[in-house]
Amino acid sequence: MAQAPAAQSNKFPPQIPFIIGNEACERFSFYGMRNILTVFLIDYLLRTQIPDNALREAEAKSLMHTFMAGVYFFPLIGGYLADRFFGKYRIILGLSLVYCLGHACLAIFENNVTGFFTGLALIAIGSGGIKPCVAAMVGDQFNESNSHLVKKVFAIFYWTINFGSFFASLFIPLLLKHFGPSVAFGIPGVLMFIATFIFWAGRHKYVRVPATGANPHSFFKVVASALRNRGQGGGWLDGAKREHPEEAVDGVKAVFRVSALLLPFVPFFWMLFDQKASTWVVQARSMDPQVGPFTFQASQMQFINPLLVMILIPFLTAVVYPAFQRFGWELTPLRRMPLGLVVGALSFIIAGIFQVTMEGGTTLNIAWQILPYIVLTLGEILMSTTGLEFAYTQAPREMKGTIQSVWLVTNTLANAAVAITAKLNVFTGSGQFFFYAGFALVAAVGMALVARRYVVRDYYQTSAPIPTEERSAAGVTPGSAKSA
Repeated sequence: MAQAPAAQSNKFPPQIPFIIGNEACERFSFYGMRNILTVFLIDYLLRTQIPDNALREAEAKSLMHTFMAGVYFFPLIGGYLADRFFGKYRIILGLSLVYCLGHACLAIFENNVTGFFTGLALIAIGSGGIKPCVAAMVGDQFNESNSHLVKKVFAIFYWTINFGSFFASLFIPLLLKHFGPSVAFGIPGVLMFIATFIFWAGRHKYVRVPATGANPHSFFKVVASALRNRGQGGGWLDGAKREHPEEAVDGVKAVFRVSALLLPFVPFFWMLFDQKASTWVVQARSMDPQVGPFTFQASQMQFINPLLVMILIPFLTAVVYPAFQRFGWELTPLRRMPLGLVVGALSFIIAGIFQVTMEGGTTLNIAWQILPYIVLTLGEILMSTTGLEFAYTQAPREMKGTIQSVWLVTNTLANAAVAITAKLNVFTGSGQFFFYAGFALVAAVGMALVARRYVVRDYYQTSAPIPTEERSAAGVTPGSAKSA
């Protein structure tokens, strides 16, 4: 007798507020400390070690982007440990405690280089390690009865990230100015402790998906098998079919197909985007901070980005994208991402023009930075939100984690490249803005050319796989192929 389908529920699971509350506080803590990091390094920690201001600014930028490269590298390790050995709950809770310890180091060792950098390393491990687990754990809390609410809860989740970032960007720079580094780094630490407590408080309510253990058909095992069985006919990966099912080999092919589109080009966007916390902050320090009755700190201007994200995403989704579709030119993901690179480059060109003006002796008001922030945020939405969804849909279920890792690696590579470039200090002043803008424009052209040849294969989750004989009879491939 067939089992009756579960009754649909329109209520979020009771454990969701614990995860959302945790995310809001954690994001406040992270962006609070990160957004003042460049200014702190320039004005406090490195002041005695590097007397020259220009060299100190270059070193501060290099250190900030080295930290960010770590933040986006450790998700690979955190996600792997959660999936294979410990489960998401234990990884989130354990690394959150490491995260709290890192914040404590920042507050305590404000004048100690070794102690402060130890704190940054612990935060990179904690923040990066929990990053892939929290979002995945949100999805784990839903079943067939309330699966229709998943899209809504992730919208709330993304909005919460920007909500925390907005208030942190607005208020923590003021704490640094008026109360000093211990308080400015201590308050984010308190918020991270609260985030950890909120998450722990929901421990009896969570659905905990157990770790899967070793995957015999993982990405690296399939690749190793293909290398062992070279020359077995077909493409080089087809030799792996001697030891692995066809679905696993096709999944690895999907990873390479997507990686060829993302890895060579997407890092050039992150090179631009993450410099809003370094190069743009340094530029703001040379501007007139008085806007009407308000005096803005250089680091505060970063509040514009999360505020605009909360406004522009619904506007683009509800108005702009449908308008392009009505005019017969749909903004597909493969068109949005190269366009995002172009728009990001434009934001740096605008900021570079501002820098040329100031180098000519004119002092610009800090409010002028609103314009490049608007343009950069538009580029972020075109590239980041689109690219994340695109990466997810372009691989079968077994390889979605690997594809998300590829996406995170693009950010790691970008920040490592900026850290090295800043350390070498080859480009200074307005030249650095046009340098990065030029690279992004070249990357946009390259990505657009590769995207023209890319055949989209969307892999969506299904309640049950279609039997092979039915799939063949219906002419259905593992992913729905369509022209780019």
